[in-house]
Amino acid sequence: MTTPATLLLVDQLCERYPTLTTVKPAIEDACNQMIACYENGGKILVCGNGGSCSDSDHIVGELMKSFELKRPIPSELQEKLAAIDPERGSYLASHLQQGLPAISLMAHTALITAVANDIDGEVIFAQQVIGYGRPNDILIGISSSGNSRNVLDACLVAKAMNLKVIGLTGETGGRIKGLCDVLINVPGRRTAFVQELHLPVYHLLCLVIEQHFFGQTD
Repeated sequence: MTTPATLLLVDQLCERYPTLTTVKPAIEDACNQMIACYENGGKILVCGNGGSCSDSDHIVGELMKSFELKRPIPSELQEKLAAIDPERGSYLASHLQQGLPAISLMAHTALITAVANDIDGEVIFAQQVIGYGRPNDILIGISSSGNSRNVLDACLVAKAMNLKVIGLTGETGGRIKGLCDVLINVPGRRTAFVQELHLPVYHLLCLVIEQHFFGQTD
């Protein structure tokens, strides 16, 4: 169920970007799916090419450390760190932040080039879904056209392994729409314009998730 806090943040997003009103239900659904994933001990995998590759890294950066809210690590872990090493452990206890597990599938150059060289360049993401994916996880596939072969292959494997798939595309959805549990197909067909709208969408997703697990802000 979509919480009032989520609804408020999505409404505010649509006020800033009225064109995103068409995908408002999908954004709310994606928020709920991501919250459920983390509540069930899952993680988020993200993939895309070019600018969408950068977006994948960006999403992971917002999830794996503080975005807007403080995320102190649990007091029990703080105490253990300090007990092991009173000086450095105490520093770590006061500076480290809780992370929401997320992996960008473009972040492992040696692995990606090994897969491309030894198997097939089109399966660089699918191979990682095989290794990382578990049934409680989510794969976010980013493709402005919705037709990127390596992203499609990753989504296909994710569906076969019972992961949820969230697609972030342009307005047509492309071929990826048939593999998605949630499709956020922002209006627009030109790559640059589609990518301009992807950023506020995934910032909103990360903000909602962080507020759900680490408290509310104004």
